[in-house]
Amino acid sequence: MRKNSTKNNRINSEVQKALSSILRTVKDPRVDPLVSVTEVIVAPDLKTCKVYVSVLSDEGAETIKGLESAEGYIRHELAREVNLRNTPELTFVLDTSISYGAHMSKRIEEVMAEDDLSRAGRDEND
Repeated sequence: MRKNSTKNNRINSEVQKALSSILRTVKDPRVDPLVSVTEVIVAPDLKTCKVYVSVLSDEGAETIKGLESAEGYIRHELAREVNLRNTPELTFVLDTSISYGAHMSKRIEEVMAEDDLSRAGRDEND
């Protein structure tokens, strides 16, 4: 896989900013209001675009369905905001890395608390 060019990185950044603001205007009730765009990868030919979204609630699958049904509106708004030769077809992917990271942080804190309790118990016995 080749590296992204500076131009492609700039396009990814602009599309991500535009989509972040556009997703707040989607009226579909399935789309969670706490949806955020974590990453955008636009193909070099500008025909396709993978949009990684993160949802704070547990309604990730429903949000993806809502975004897919609103794709026409989202593409139309994207074409108005970002001047590209082609407006790419959007593919929405649920990004679970943030929730996974929060889960792992919680687990680490639990293990640290257990370790502190076991050390306190050993100190009392000595």
